[in-house]
Amino acid sequence: MPKMKTHSSLKDRFKITGTGKVKRFKAYKNHLLSHKSGRAKRVLATQPLMAQGDVRRMKQQLGNLK
Repeated sequence: MPKMKTHSSLKDRFKITGTGKVKRFKAYKNHLLSHKSGRAKRVLATQPLMAQGDVRRMKQQLGNLK
């Protein structure tokens, strides 16, 4: 059976923590930041954990990143 390949576009978008949880990035933090408040930018900079329902599918696509 062939090896499972990592979905390359997801490597930079998601990170797997040491305990196996998946961290994601928030949207609206890439451009047009001059009119956003400092507080809004700080909040957008955090990396929340991914919703539990999506984790199994995401880990399957990120197979080699453990």
